[in-house]
Amino acid sequence: MFMLRNVGKYIFGDSSKPEIIHLDQGQLYIVRPNSPKGYSECIFKDAAACIRRTSTTYQYQLVIQRAYEEGEEQLLDDAEDAEDAKDEKIFLLDETLHLRSTIRDGCAVFAWRDLSGDPGDLYEFICESSVQPSAASMFELVAIQCQFERKYRRSHDTASEKELHEFSFSEPIPAASAPETPVASPLKTRSKSRKEKAVKAVLPVPEPTVAPAAAEAPATGDELAKEKAELHLFDIASGTFVMQDSEVTASVLEVGNWEYWLQVDSKDKPWLGLPVAADLNPVFNFEFLSFIFNHYTEDGGAYSWLLRFRDMETEERFQEGIMRALWEQLNQQKWLKTKTDERDYILEAFNDITMEDLGKVEEEEEEDVEDGEESGDEARSEHYDTDEEEEDVSTGPKDGSQNSQLAVGYKHDRSFVVRGSKIGVFRHTPQNGLEFTTSINKVATPKGKLFEPRKVMLHGEDQSMILQNGNDPNTLYRMDLEYGKVVDEWKVHDDIPVTTIAPENKFAQMTGEQTFLGLSNNALFRIDPRLSGNKLVESQLKQYVSKNSFSAAATTEKGYIAVASNKGDIRLFDRLGINAKTHIPALGEAIIGLDVSADGKWILGTCKTYLLLIDAEQKEGKNVGKLGFEKSFGKDSKPRPRRLGLNPSHVAQMQAEAKAPLSFTPAKFNTGLDAQETSIITSTGPFMITWNLKKILRGSQNPYTIKRYNEEVKADNFRFGSDKSVIVALPNEVNMVAKQTFKKPTRESISTPMRKSRSSIVDSRY
Repeated sequence: MFMLRNVGKYIFGDSSKPEIIHLDQGQLYIVRPNSPKGYSECIFKDAAACIRRTSTTYQYQLVIQRAYEEGEEQLLDDAEDAEDAKDEKIFLLDETLHLRSTIRDGCAVFAWRDLSGDPGDLYEFICESSVQPSAASMFELVAIQCQFERKYRRSHDTASEKELHEFSFSEPIPAASAPETPVASPLKTRSKSRKEKAVKAVLPVPEPTVAPAAAEAPATGDELAKEKAELHLFDIASGTFVMQDSEVTASVLEVGNWEYWLQVDSKDKPWLGLPVAADLNPVFNFEFLSFIFNHYTEDGGAYSWLLRFRDMETEERFQEGIMRALWEQLNQQKWLKTKTDERDYILEAFNDITMEDLGKVEEEEEEDVEDGEESGDEARSEHYDTDEEEEDVSTGPKDGSQNSQLAVGYKHDRSFVVRGSKIGVFRHTPQNGLEFTTSINKVATPKGKLFEPRKVMLHGEDQSMILQNGNDPNTLYRMDLEYGKVVDEWKVHDDIPVTTIAPENKFAQMTGEQTFLGLSNNALFRIDPRLSGNKLVESQLKQYVSKNSFSAAATTEKGYIAVASNKGDIRLFDRLGINAKTHIPALGEAIIGLDVSADGKWILGTCKTYLLLIDAEQKEGKNVGKLGFEKSFGKDSKPRPRRLGLNPSHVAQMQAEAKAPLSFTPAKFNTGLDAQETSIITSTGPFMITWNLKKILRGSQNPYTIKRYNEEVKADNFRFGSDKSVIVALPNEVNMVAKQTFKKPTRESISTPMRKSRSSIVDSRY
């Protein structure tokens, strides 16, 4: 543990910030081995631990904060024990606590004395299995350094290893459980009941992860970076990174034709080599001086590696080499030709650092991620005979097609799912379920030619749907959903094809608004179906000479426009026909999906291996308080990017299960009239993932939960007006699921698909 003390200065960081370090997932117990009150009691079933500064120099607090589940606040109001109703417990970090830790059943456990209780009483904070051992070790080290400073009234930087060992305690820690644990409040009764009903999956113990054979390195190329490091490999069996070699040389090579290679060798052998591409999923963590990345082999294997550098300067040099390779590969131009501020912007986005809260976020109830009862896991969406057996339900393809696209209604609580040249229509029930309503069996042009829609968008109070035929990019079609047939064919322009479409404003589909936006590879324009002849409005056409490769667009409630590209950059407009007010540089991956919060503050871009969250509100300068849509950001004050990626160890586990690289579906905010965006939904392979916006802003290590299926998720979105219900299209099923059934990312939740039952299946025969 003490070998990490040299990185302590990065942990303590900015003295103006009260929180030094935190562990964001665990439970708090009080253990009374000799008390008639009972052996053990759960105080906070879902909690976070942090070490906090105080206003007094050299004095720190250990703070355990409750994380609420849905409905718990009301239960707490009724609790008889006033102590239980507190949101946090605070302990002065002093040697009298005898704070110590251990590993129990693969989870880190912290224990300290209850100084106000009976002799032998103690508190225990039991971390979730998703908390990495390295994070727990760092937490204990910081606690020791804080106790040193309190006792000796000087900085821990001056402490010897012997002095720090003075605060390392090794007393035994009794387990925080007993055969019969008394219940002290309605809240605990509810928690215990749910846990007793939960059925835990019994998983086979995986074999220890063994490094694959190294791929053959390409011919020697120019070196963009070359540094010494330790090499670690993530072991799925133990859930930890295991050292493979204490000294390797990691090189980033340019091999020609805008292709790049990462090579890691020791003195004795080559360890690994792989192309530098988006699938690398790079994460730089300067607290631990490490670089974590994913590696996919030709035989379908997936591995997560870690390089640990000797100092920050070494890691910064290596980071620039990696980011230069990723950026040049995508943009096919030299990194050094870009502006210095844009290079700094890109490098900062890939730092795995605690994010500042850049605005007030209303408190929301934490979602219940415990196993629900069977009837609550999936909303009932089709009626079956009560004696029908699970095996009787067929979900295989009956027509050779699969579900491909999802459009969620805003006005009339309907969802529409595209399947080949068919469209299934589903009603949202008051019980948060889906009910199959009808099938539009033949999507065809007015002349009767069948086609499979490539793009769909609800329009005109959800009474129409705009469709695009992939074989005719210059034409759009309008389907009348009441009659279930295409009634209009619109030629947009003879020379400008349509690559994607977007509504005039965020909630335009709830109104009779006729116009909407269109994009081509290098143009942005308005489409007005009321025009005679071509429908493109020439006076509101913004066309670029360069090939910008526009890929996605989204609009705010006021009609401000965000446009993204396959180059990875984003442009912000306040109206059509003019230059962008703000240009946000590319980070190294194409953007395949885009969403914007209704008020325009948050921009959400989807790349193949990560999401990009950007705060568009200006925080300084003459335009403070204005959005990037309205006024340009200052030269040195571009919005700070937030790169939302999955923990590489979770990625390694997911890829070991799914045998496929990350590939996110377009991510969406929850949305609704007068509703605040609180959650994000996306999917990759068989995994649906939802991010909690509040946790993102407070810098939680894993601010997301997951839900695994047996099949690939084709499309997903929130029900309009809710962040509690998610609509998901699988290849042959359509479900509405409760967000509370998503689980924290653990080996169990990643390895165990949700159990399929007849109540979760919507008729796949449409």
